[in-house]
Amino acid sequence: MTLLNDEDTPQSASPPELTALQRVERKVLWLASSIIDAANAPARKDPDGLKVGGHQASSASITSIMTALWFTELGPSDRVSVKPHASPVLHAINYLLGELDESHLTTLRALHGLQSYPSRSKDPDTVDYSTGSVGIGATAPIWGAVARRYAADTVGRPRTAGRQYSLVGDAELDEGAVWEALLDPSVGELGEIVWIVDFNRQSLDRVVPNISATRLQAMFAAAGWQVVTLKYGHLLRAAFARPGGEHLKRRIDEMTNPEFQRLLRCTPAQLRLRLPGAGADAGADAGPEAAAISALLGCISDADLPKLLANLGGHDLISLQEAFAEIDDTRPTVIFAYTVKGYGLPSAGHPQNHSNLLTPGQMDALAIDLGEDRQHPWQRFDTDSPAGRLCASVAAGLTREPVGASVPPLVPQDLGRTVVGTSSTQQALGRALLDLTRQAPLAARRIVTVAPDVASSTNLGGWLNKVGTWSPTQKRNWFSDDAETILHWNEQPTGQHIELGIAETNLVGLLGELGSTWSRWGEPLFPIGTMYDPFVGRALEPWSFGIYAGGQSILVGTPSGVTLAAEGGAHQSIITPSIGLEQPGCVAYEPAFGQDLEWCLLDSLSRLGRPGGSSSYLRLSTRPLDQTLSDVPADPAARERRRMHVVAGAYTMRRADTPRVQLVGMGALMPEVLRAADRLQALGIEADVVCVTSADLLYRAVRARQGRGEGATAILDQVFPAARPLPMVTILDGHPHTLAFLATINRVPSLNLGVHEFGQTGTLQQVYALHGIDTESIVRAALDLA
Repeated sequence: MTLLNDEDTPQSASPPELTALQRVERKVLWLASSIIDAANAPARKDPDGLKVGGHQASSASITSIMTALWFTELGPSDRVSVKPHASPVLHAINYLLGELDESHLTTLRALHGLQSYPSRSKDPDTVDYSTGSVGIGATAPIWGAVARRYAADTVGRPRTAGRQYSLVGDAELDEGAVWEALLDPSVGELGEIVWIVDFNRQSLDRVVPNISATRLQAMFAAAGWQVVTLKYGHLLRAAFARPGGEHLKRRIDEMTNPEFQRLLRCTPAQLRLRLPGAGADAGADAGPEAAAISALLGCISDADLPKLLANLGGHDLISLQEAFAEIDDTRPTVIFAYTVKGYGLPSAGHPQNHSNLLTPGQMDALAIDLGEDRQHPWQRFDTDSPAGRLCASVAAGLTREPVGASVPPLVPQDLGRTVVGTSSTQQALGRALLDLTRQAPLAARRIVTVAPDVASSTNLGGWLNKVGTWSPTQKRNWFSDDAETILHWNEQPTGQHIELGIAETNLVGLLGELGSTWSRWGEPLFPIGTMYDPFVGRALEPWSFGIYAGGQSILVGTPSGVTLAAEGGAHQSIITPSIGLEQPGCVAYEPAFGQDLEWCLLDSLSRLGRPGGSSSYLRLSTRPLDQTLSDVPADPAARERRRMHVVAGAYTMRRADTPRVQLVGMGALMPEVLRAADRLQALGIEADVVCVTSADLLYRAVRARQGRGEGATAILDQVFPAARPLPMVTILDGHPHTLAFLATINRVPSLNLGVHEFGQTGTLQQVYALHGIDTESIVRAALDLA
C-alpha cells in the first residue's frame, strides 16, 4: 500500500499546482525557521546573556495553514490577524511575495528590526493586525469588521467587503476576551469573520491532556457560528477507507492527546507495536480490532508510516482548500484545523518544544530534508519555476490600492459659549456633543460613541436621541409612540452610537478599530467610548494594546473616584489618574468644570484620525459644581489664554499679593480647594490656587524641561513661575502620588492629599473627610507648610 494512490487524490486538485504549493510550503517552513535561527546566531548574542528566542515549533504548526490561505484563498480586500508566535511565517510569506527585503530577515527581535510579534505600526511589511496580547489580536478582526461596516454606512468608505480572518492558537481560546467577543449579539451577523484554530493541543508547558474540541465547537455553534472540523488529511482519510481503517480511525479518535503526541515521536517499529492498541504485541492473542489495525499497518512502509500518522487536516493542503470552500459567508465561521506543534521539525510533538531552538546540526539536517542551502538560506524561487510563478501571481492578486492620506474635518477650539449654572463634567460631555452637531456638523458626523450598556448613565441620552444608534439594517423602534419613553433607540445604518453588552474588553477593542479606520481605509472617525471609571482597570490591557496598534480614540471614565460616595469602595476608582499619566500614546485630562471639559474634549478630538495623532482619556465626575467658580474670563483674549492653559495642563485660579502657600487641585475637589483658600485668607495666610486639568501634560513638560522628553514647557512658567517658589499642597480624588512630582518644578516642600485606601459608602463630605481630602484637611496641610 502507498500513502496516496490516484484514486485517493481529489479530482479538483491539479497535481502541478499542488506540487508548486507544496514547494512554497516547504520554503516558508525553511525561511521561518531560518529567521529565528539567525536571530539566535552567535553574532546576535546578547552581551548580558539573555536568550533572544523565537518560536520555531509554533511557526511550523501553522505553516501549512498560512501557505494554503495566502496562496489559494486570500483576496486584496481580506485582512488577517496572525497568531503572535507565527510572525516569522508571516515575514517569510511576505518575503516570497516581494514585500520584504532580504536585509530584514536577520533582524527578528533586533532593535528597530522585525518585531517579536506582528506589529502593524512597527514591522516594515504588511501586517493587518498587531498581535501579541493573547486573545486581543484574535478578536481584533471582529471589531475591524464592525468598524469597516460602520465607516461604509456612515461616511461612505470602504465599499469593498472582504473577509476578516483570525489565525488563533488553541491555547488562546482560554482567554476570556475571546468569549466576551463571541457572545456579543452583533457578532452573529458578521459573515465576513473566519477564525482558523491551530489546534495542536499544546500549550507553553505541555501537551494539554483534557482540551476538548467537541466542547469548544459546541460553544462556537451555540453563539451562531458555522463550525468546520478539519481533523484528518486526505492520506489518513484514504487509509480509513481501506480494510481495517474504521478500527484505526476509532483508535486515533479515542486516544488521549498525550498518547497521540507520544506516538508522533516513535520509530516505525514502535508505531507498529503501539498504534494498534493494548494487546497488539500479543501476537495471536491480539484482539480483532488491534489485529485489523496491525494488518493495515503491515501494508505501509516504514518510511511512510510516520508521515501517515502526522497527516492531520491542518497540514494537508488539499484538505485545507476543501475547508475554505465550505465557508458560509452568511454567518461567522470557525475552522478547527488539527495540527502538530513543530510539524516538519525534529522537535515535532515534543511536549517542551514551545521555545526550543534547533541546534546547528538540526538546522543542517532540516536544510537537507527541505532541499535548501544552509549557507545561503534566503534564496527565493527562480522566477521561471512553477513555485516562482505562483508567488508572482499571488503577489499581483493581493496588491492593494494605497490608502489615501486622510484629512479629518476641522474641529473648533472653542464652541463660543460659556457653561453656566450648576452641572457636572459628565453632563457637560453630553451637551458638548450636541453643540458640535450644530456648530461643527462635519466634525460631528465623524463622531461615533460606544458604551457597554451605560449610555444613559453616562449622559449620552440626548446625543443618542439626536443621532440614533448604528445598526447594519433599519429596525423598528417599538417605543417611538410611548410618551413616557425619554431615551429612544432608533437603530439605523446612519446612527452614530454603538451599544455593546456589559463587557469593557469589547468596548475598548471596538474603540481601537474604529480609531484605525483613518489608516486602514482612509476614513477618519472620532470614536468616544464611555465606561464607569472603576472599570478602566479591567479594560486597561486591551485598551493599551489598541493604542500600541495605532488606534486613536477617546476613552471617558465616568463617574470616578470616591466622589461616587454612595456606591462604596467597589465603584470608587483610585488608581486611574495614575493610569492616565503613565499610558503611552494617550493624553489624560481630568477637568473640574464644564467649560474645561468642553475645551479638553475639542482638543482631544483634534488629535484623532491623523498621522502623529494620539488617544485621550477623560476622567469625569457626576458631582454638580457651581460653574461660576471657574470664573471664565469674558474678554476674548483672556478667554483664549485660559483655554490654552486648560488644554496645556493647568491654569491659575487665584494669584495672591503675598502668598505663603500654593493649593493645587484637580477635578471634582476644586470647591474644597477654593473654600480652603478662603479659610486660610481669614487666618491671614494668602494662597495661590491652581486648577490642574492634565497631570499627564504637566509631567511631560517637566520631563521636557529636563531634556528627557518632548513637550511644551511654557505652561510651567505661566502657572508655576520660578519667581514664586511656594510650599505646595496637592489635592485630587485619586492616589496622591499623581501630583507629587509638581513640587519638583521649583523644589519646594509639599504635602500630597488624595485617596490611598478602598472607599466607604456615605455622604460626600463624610467620604472626603474619611480620606483626608475635605476642606478641613486641606487647611491643616497648608498650615503645616506655611
